[in-house]
Amino acid sequence: MFRTLIEIKPRDVPFSVALRNAAGFVLPLGIGIATGHTTIGLGIATGALNTMFLDQPGPYRLRMQRMLLGALGAGLSGFVGALLGAHAIAMALAALVCGVAGGMLVALGPNAGRAGLACVILLLVMGADPRDFKDAASAGLLVFAGGLIEMGLALAAWPLQRYRPERSALARVYRELGAITHRPIAANRLERAPPVTQGLLDVEQLLNGTHRARGAEMERFRVLARIIERVRLELLALADVIGTLPDDEAKHTLLRLREYASRALDGIGAALEHGTTAEATSGAIEGYEAAFAAFEALSHTTDASDQRTLTVALARAQALGGQLRAAIRNAGLAGARGELEAEEKEARLPAMLRPMSPLATLRANLHLQSVAFRHALRLGVCVCFAVIGERALGYPHGFWVPMTTAIVLKPDFAGTFSFGLLRVAGTLAGLVLTTALVHYALDNVWAQLALLALLAIGFRMLTTINYGLGVMMLTGLIVILLAFHGIAPGESMLVRAIATTIGSIFALAAYALWPTWEQLRPALATMIESYRVYFSTLFDGDSDLRRDARVASRSARTNAQASLDRVRGEPKRDLRLIALAESVLANANRFVRACMALEAVLQDSRERPAQETVQAFAGRIDAALGDIADGLRHDHPVQVEGLRACERELVKTLAATPPDGEAHAVALAIADACDRATDSVDTLAHLLDRDVAHAAAGESG
Repeated sequence: MFRTLIEIKPRDVPFSVALRNAAGFVLPLGIGIATGHTTIGLGIATGALNTMFLDQPGPYRLRMQRMLLGALGAGLSGFVGALLGAHAIAMALAALVCGVAGGMLVALGPNAGRAGLACVILLLVMGADPRDFKDAASAGLLVFAGGLIEMGLALAAWPLQRYRPERSALARVYRELGAITHRPIAANRLERAPPVTQGLLDVEQLLNGTHRARGAEMERFRVLARIIERVRLELLALADVIGTLPDDEAKHTLLRLREYASRALDGIGAALEHGTTAEATSGAIEGYEAAFAAFEALSHTTDASDQRTLTVALARAQALGGQLRAAIRNAGLAGARGELEAEEKEARLPAMLRPMSPLATLRANLHLQSVAFRHALRLGVCVCFAVIGERALGYPHGFWVPMTTAIVLKPDFAGTFSFGLLRVAGTLAGLVLTTALVHYALDNVWAQLALLALLAIGFRMLTTINYGLGVMMLTGLIVILLAFHGIAPGESMLVRAIATTIGSIFALAAYALWPTWEQLRPALATMIESYRVYFSTLFDGDSDLRRDARVASRSARTNAQASLDRVRGEPKRDLRLIALAESVLANANRFVRACMALEAVLQDSRERPAQETVQAFAGRIDAALGDIADGLRHDHPVQVEGLRACERELVKTLAATPPDGEAHAVALAIADACDRATDSVDTLAHLLDRDVAHAAAGESG
């Protein structure tokens, strides 16, 4: 928890985005002050502040829908809060309904969760300034207008740079993979998750998601996305082979070859980012081809003991070179069109892995075992009681109590307690700093507006870096906005600080009374199931199905890792379960890397040696992974019988392949990948057996 408090995460909001968000927030207020309509400016600025954080990367159509719905929700919440603010019981009921509805949105992802929280906050803030129906409607419309301004600024580049989000996302993945390839091969490479997972998930959403852009240009981007998938497969397979070679000339030649590949990938990323051709990579490709020629000569003169490994490495290096050249051909803005594909088919994944609609997702979470539903109930009830308490006591600026309660409460234990502590610390620091500046130094309204702009930029850029710093900026924003509304900062600093502390303590106490502990086993089981589906698609031949299975497995792995991180932050940590999860993730990574090596082989060749024996082995793997997933879910031992014997039979059959020609190299690569897959599956089963045995021994002892 302490690490969470002081953690400084990488900045993920570009300065240009923060600048345009701050402009959409400050300019309407400045115009309102200059024209004598400060109240109108404040209403619009409030709407902009509640919508700016929805300006996230993604297709322009998705941005428009996300920000439009956020603006509508904020406007409606502002209207209801202003209309019902004078009636304590009605306001408490509205807080209950809005809290439950907003809390349920966490089931749809972090962006939807933030939008729901913003609506709850706006309801409470507007409820502190009650109005009649006409004025409440006007306030809601102003809030909605502020959201529309932010949306307009976020979409301003759409007509001029229609495909900029897609181009930038692809460029990031190419450059990130190039940077990873430049690093030394890690000793524990097999236990690590495949790289650039999040980047590839973002690209998948941009190119094939519901809100993807249309047009011929998108087909070229999809070609580039498929190529980077292939490049990633080949690089991982090549790294695994290099790791098994002795420190000799062949290994150093392969490492030099990887370095040239890294330079080529970085050059392709730069070309995509700037919309230019990839001619600058010609030197890297020439170096790659020279290194490949040198390695090919070495592979024919080496000892027989290393011949199998070098044959596999030669095939992977040759395929990698072909994919790099294809990427260069398709990277230029006016380059070749590449292989045009038909419109993407709808996924045919099993129901448990098929993406659901938002309404279906919400319906699936309407039960007490759901983390999202428990969070929604807790949030709604706590905000309702906080409103009743502050209204009954008549505390000045009392809306800070339920507002802080809503902000602090999160679905997980570690998030709630770290956010609570950071909220108190950030609020107190922001109150003291901003109040001192406004009260003693900045008595000019335009100086205060300039400070407001700086705080808005800081809030947008720092919140994801460290929540405490973001809260400090946000508190300063609210202090200045209230000063423009006629509430002197110095007079209310102490009561706001006390209200923030009360709200945080109330939220932490509520979570302690009804906690939601992380369900790690189902997340691990879902990951194993997704790997099972991915493995089965390798022999199917349907590229669309394989792509969808690959995307589902990436999402499942990131969800399992996030679940493990949340379990680590809980006070009563199950150390046995954490150790099991860490081992499962490491061996699952070994399995998926073997699958990726197998996919690289099967995609790259026309030969299919020992097809029947390979299919029989695939059936054994499928059954074993199904048993392992069930064992993880229900905490029972798993018996994987006959898998190693089946793999040995497969190796014997593959060894009978004639030593000349493509089929022999394919057979060697398939045998190597299947051996690694068998080893990882056997280890996963052993881990479950050992875990259950330890648990039984602990209970009997």
